Amino acid sequence: MSRPAPTASPPPSATYTDIQAGEDFARLRHAHRSFAFPMTLGFCAWYLLYVLLSNYAGDFMSTQVVGHINMAFVLGVLQFATTFAIAWWYARHAGAKLDPQAERIRAEAERRLAAALADEHTGEAR
Repeated sequence: MSRPAPTASPPPSATYTDIQAGEDFARLRHAHRSFAFPMTLGFCAWYLLYVLLSNYAGDFMSTQVVGHINMAFVLGVLQFATTFAIAWWYARHAGAKLDPQAERIRAEAERRLAAALADEHTGEAR
């Protein structure tokens, strides 16, 4: 069996490399990392604190807060609340800061790829 000839060549990797090396992409990467890394470190520290308190501060964690609800339960529920709060905050951050930059980069990539394919096509026609 023979394979059918491809209808179009793959996009030039130089386009992607140029975009990745560009200032817009660097700003996008910085905007993402400046949010994601501190949030990840903060949440991991908060989770580790919960685990350490659960293991080594049994008296504190068994402190009754209201009725039969103790500190361990309250902090456990706060773990879930923190998770959802960070996800909501990230969605807002992405919508305000990351998505507009990514859209500009995507549009530029599509423009460059279309130009490269057009150049390739006109070169074949000659």
